[in-house]
Amino acid sequence: MNDILAIGRNVIETEQQGLTALAASLDQSFVEAVKLLTSISGKVVLTGVGKSGLIAKKIAATMASIGTPAMFMHPVDGLHGDMGVILPGDAVILLSNSGNTKEIVDLLEALQNRDVKLVTITGGVDSPLAKGCDVTLPCAIEREACHLGLAPTTSTTCQLALGDALAVALSVVKGFDRASFRDYHPAGSLGKQLMQRVGEVMIKGDALPWVAADAGLGEVLEVMSSKRLGLTLVGSAPSVAGLITDGDLRRAMLKLRENVTSAKAGEIMTAKPAMVASSCQAYEALEMMEKRQITALLVGDSHDNLEGVVHLHDLLGRGRLFFK
Repeated sequence: MNDILAIGRNVIETEQQGLTALAASLDQSFVEAVKLLTSISGKVVLTGVGKSGLIAKKIAATMASIGTPAMFMHPVDGLHGDMGVILPGDAVILLSNSGNTKEIVDLLEALQNRDVKLVTITGGVDSPLAKGCDVTLPCAIEREACHLGLAPTTSTTCQLALGDALAVALSVVKGFDRASFRDYHPAGSLGKQLMQRVGEVMIKGDALPWVAADAGLGEVLEVMSSKRLGLTLVGSAPSVAGLITDGDLRRAMLKLRENVTSAKAGEIMTAKPAMVASSCQAYEALEMMEKRQITALLVGDSHDNLEGVVHLHDLLGRGRLFFK
C-alpha cells in the first residue's frame, strides 16, 4: 500500500514541478498572446489531436464561460470541411506538445492562407508549428509523470494550466465581472445562486421574531424558539434597535453568570447589526456573512427601516439557492 501511495505522490509532485517551472518561464509571449486575442473582432477556435485535443476542448469551454467567445474544432474535421467555421477576424490556438503533429501542421498550412491570427501552445519552440504562428506560448516540460515517460501527463497538465491562465487574463482585461458571469450562467445551481437577490429570499412579516428592549431573558428565549431562526430582533417594526443571536445569549451567560436571569434584551443585544439592501445579490450577502463570521443580515431600505432578515440557512440549507 505504501508503494501505491508513493507512486501517486510522485505523479502529483512531478506535475507540480512542471507547473512551477511553467510559471517561472512565463514571458512576454504571454502578454503578446493576450493582446492579440483581445484585439480580434471574432472568436477563438482551439484545436489539437489526442490528449492535447481534450485539453483544447476544456480551454475553449473555460474561455466561453468567462467572456471570450470560443469553440473547439478537431484538426482532421477542419481539413475535411469544418474550417468553414473559421472566419476573417478569428484567432486559432493550436495545441501540440511536440509541435510536429502531422494533422496540426497540415492544418496550420491551410490556416496561413486565411485572414486569422495564429497562436500555439507547444513544447517544441523550434518546431514547424512554432515557426508558423504569430505567437508561440512555450510549454516545455522536463519529464512526463507517467512511469514510462511516455503518456501525456505533465505535458497536458501544463497545457491546461497555461490555457486557464490565458482565459483568465483575457477575462480580466475585458472587464468580465460577476454580473457578466451571472448572465453567462442562467441555469444550474451556480446560475441560480448568482441571479438571486436578497429581497427574493429574505424572511419577512409575521415570520420575524421581535421583542422589546425591556423584555426579559425568558421572553427572549421563548420568541427565539418559536420562530426557529436562532435570533430575535429588538425594537418595534420597522425600527430595529439591535439583534440577539444564540451567540449573544452564550456571551451574556458567561459574562453575567448568576445575574443573567435579570438581564433585559437591550442589555445583551448587538446594537446596529449589519444591514444590506434588498437589491444586494445573494452571493454578496454570503460573502459578508463569511467575512464577519455571522449567520444573519438585516435587510433594510435607505432609511434603515427593516424589510426582512436573510439567514445563512436560506443561502445554504433551505434548497432555494443551492450554495456550496
